[in-house]
Amino acid sequence: MLGLGVVLSTVLAVANKKLHVFEDPRIDDIEDMLPRANCGACGFAGCRAFAEKLVEGAANPAQCSANSSDMTEAIAALLGVTVEAGEKRVARLACAGGDNVARSRAMYMGLSSCRAAAQVGGGGKGCPWGCLGMGDCRDVCPFDAITFDEHRLPVVDEAKCTACGACVDICPKDLFEIHPISHRLWVACKNRAAGKDARAECDVACIGCGLCAKDAAPDLISIESSLACVDYSKNDTASIDAIQRCPTGAIVWIDSEKGAMKGAKAKKIERETPLPVG
Repeated sequence: MLGLGVVLSTVLAVANKKLHVFEDPRIDDIEDMLPRANCGACGFAGCRAFAEKLVEGAANPAQCSANSSDMTEAIAALLGVTVEAGEKRVARLACAGGDNVARSRAMYMGLSSCRAAAQVGGGGKGCPWGCLGMGDCRDVCPFDAITFDEHRLPVVDEAKCTACGACVDICPKDLFEIHPISHRLWVACKNRAAGKDARAECDVACIGCGLCAKDAAPDLISIESSLACVDYSKNDTASIDAIQRCPTGAIVWIDSEKGAMKGAKAKKIERETPLPVG
């Protein structure tokens, strides 16, 4: 038994030496300098994977939007590279149907989760595309970038948002999208019902009237299945003019300081209390 133990130990020692894969010690150092949120905003599976790609030269420190600028610069100095700053991206919500403007046709009673509610008749909201407002997106956000307003609608804090995509993945209605902040023209609706039917369920729904498409630069906005759609490949032609005649305020201009702005012809919403169910 003693001899067998010696033989096996020798085999393991030789195998360890022959099969050992060298790992650059800088990977551990860089991983310690990352926020360890493992949010995936950098495009990789987690902070460890990102650190490995940084050492390989296959990624740039600026790809981590969750890290501080000082730490990003420190990583760049360690690697001897420059920081290639990209445009900040944020999550945007394609719904403005709070409980004061969007109708609920049934009262959902059960687990307080959008994903759970969506499995029960769509959650009870009249608009099958509408936000259910139970907070799954807020709860899953690792950066506390999502809060809820008084009408049970998510509000994204662009300063805190890192575009990690957690809210995109969790929303059962697919209402969140990740966009560069330069995409100021935004359709805050996903309702694809005909105009009259959409308006019956939500006062701020897009009704597909086409006024925004007429007022925008050529081919910037199209109407698809009664919903305005922006072609962001032509974003350099976008202007606030496109929103001015929207009757419901479904298409907005997101100002860097004032937030979402509606056009001059948008119907004024005065109701502050929730609409009755039914």
